[in-house]
Amino acid sequence: MNFQSKTLPDDPIALKQMLVDLQSQLETEKRLNQTLTLRLQALLRQRFGRSSEKQQDNAQLDLLIEDTETAIAATDLPSTDKPASRAVTRARQPLPAHLPRTVKQQAPASCDCPDCGKAMKAIGEDTSELLDVVPAQYRVIKLVRPKYSCKACERIVQAPAQERVIDKGMASSALIAQVIVDKYADHLPLYRQAERFKREGIDLDRSTLAGWVGRAGALLQPLVEAIRRHVMAGHKLHADDTTAPTLKPGNGKTLTGRYWNYVRDDRPWQSEVPPAVWFQYSTSRSGQEPLKHLEGFNGVIQADAYAGYNLAVQRGISRAGCWAHVRRKFYDIAEATDSPVAREAIKRIEALYRIERSINGRPPDERLQIRQQEAVPLMDAFKTWLDMRLRECAKGSGLGKAINYARKQWNSLVLYLEDGCVEIDNNAAERAIRPLALGRKNHLFAGSEDGGHYGAALYSIMGTARLNGIDPKTYLTAVLKRINNTPINQVEQLLPWNIDLDLSAVNEAV
Repeated sequence: MNFQSKTLPDDPIALKQMLVDLQSQLETEKRLNQTLTLRLQALLRQRFGRSSEKQQDNAQLDLLIEDTETAIAATDLPSTDKPASRAVTRARQPLPAHLPRTVKQQAPASCDCPDCGKAMKAIGEDTSELLDVVPAQYRVIKLVRPKYSCKACERIVQAPAQERVIDKGMASSALIAQVIVDKYADHLPLYRQAERFKREGIDLDRSTLAGWVGRAGALLQPLVEAIRRHVMAGHKLHADDTTAPTLKPGNGKTLTGRYWNYVRDDRPWQSEVPPAVWFQYSTSRSGQEPLKHLEGFNGVIQADAYAGYNLAVQRGISRAGCWAHVRRKFYDIAEATDSPVAREAIKRIEALYRIERSINGRPPDERLQIRQQEAVPLMDAFKTWLDMRLRECAKGSGLGKAINYARKQWNSLVLYLEDGCVEIDNNAAERAIRPLALGRKNHLFAGSEDGGHYGAALYSIMGTARLNGIDPKTYLTAVLKRINNTPINQVEQLLPWNIDLDLSAVNEAV
C-alpha cells in the first residue's frame, strides 16, 4: 500500500487509527496467505501423496485450515463505524433441491403507504434461503394389540406380536441401524453414543448397545455370505489388508488383528454387475488367511507385493500388481532427494496412467487393444531404462531398492496389459479399506476376536451399500426390518441392488 505525504491526515488520532487499521489488514492477509499455502499443500498431497499422507497429514492440515479460516472470519467482522469490506469469497452453491422447504412470509406491518396512507399493491418480492436443522428426535412406538372374545364359543382373538429385530428387545430397526452406522461408518464408539443418549435423558449403557450390535451382526451373517458369493464369482478381485489392534483377554494387552478386504468392481470396463466388498478378520497375516478366503476363486487377484498371496497364486490364481505402489516408492525418493532418476520414473509411470484415464469406461476388448498399441511400447522402454539405471545405482541405495521392487514383480505389474478387465493399480481395495483406518483412530482397538468378526460383517454390508450409491443407514434399516422373515435361500433379495428401499420405508415392521 502506497501513501503520499500530502494525503496523510495531520491529526495524530487519525494517524493512529490508520496504523491500527493497516495492522489489522496485514494480519488478515497473513492469515489468508497461510490458509492458501495449507490448501496448496493439501491438494498436492491429495494428487501425488502417499495414502498414509492422505489419511493422516491431510486430516491435520484440515484442522489447521479450519482454525485459520475461523480466525479470518473473526477478524473480518465489520466495525460499527465503517462499511464492511468487500471480501472475495467463493461462489455459493444453491442449496440441494431435494431438501424440504418451509416458506416464511416477512410482510410489512401494514399494506398502507407510510407517507400518504393509501393502500399499496404488490409489485414483486425478494427471496433468499437459510439452511436449517431439525435436531434428531427419539420417540417411543407403543405397540397395542387389542384382544377380542366370542361370548358364544369363548374364543379369544388377538393380532400376532410384531416381529422385532431382537426378540423382546426395545430397539427398532432404525435405532439399531443408527448405532451401527455411527460406530462403523462415522467412527463414534459405543461409550460416546451412550453419553449422547444420556444427554437426551435416555438410559442406555454401552453393554446394551454392544448387545444390539452383536445380535444384529449375527442376524446379518447370511447376507454377508451372499455378498461373499457375489464377490468371489467375479473374474478379477482387488485385495488389501490393514491392522486391527484387538484386546487380548486376561492381561489387558492387545494383539495385532487384521482386516482383509476383497473388492469386486468391474465398472471401469462397463460391466453392469454391481460392485461389492467382502471383509474378513483374522489374528494373523500368514498366507493361510488369503488362501482360505479365496477358496473357490479362480480368476485374477490384484494386490500389493505382500508375499502372503503367493500360496493362492500357487493354487492357480493369477496375480496382478499395483503401479500405485511402485510410483509411491519413487515419489518418496524424489521428495527426499530430488533425484532426477526418480523424477523420470514418475514421469514414465504417469504416461501409463494417462492411457488408463483415456480408456476408463470402455469395453474390455477396446481397453486391451489400446493398451497393446500404446502402453506396451512404453512399458518395454521403461523396463530397459530401469535395468540401465539399476546398474548405475549404489548397492542398497533407496533408488536401487525402488527399482528392484518394480523389477522383482514385473510379471504381475504387466499382467494388466494382457487383460482388459484388469486395472493398472489396486486403488479400489485401498479406497474400500480406508474407513477402517479412520475408525481405528477412534476405536483404539477391537474388544475381542468376536468383535472383530462382527465388525468385518458390518463393514461388508455398509461398504457394499456405499459402493452402490446407497446410504448405509437407509439400507441397514430396510434389511433389519426384513431379515427375520426372509428364508436363508432367498437372502439375495436383500442385497443392495435387489432390495426395494421404497417399499421397506413404508413397511410397518419395527
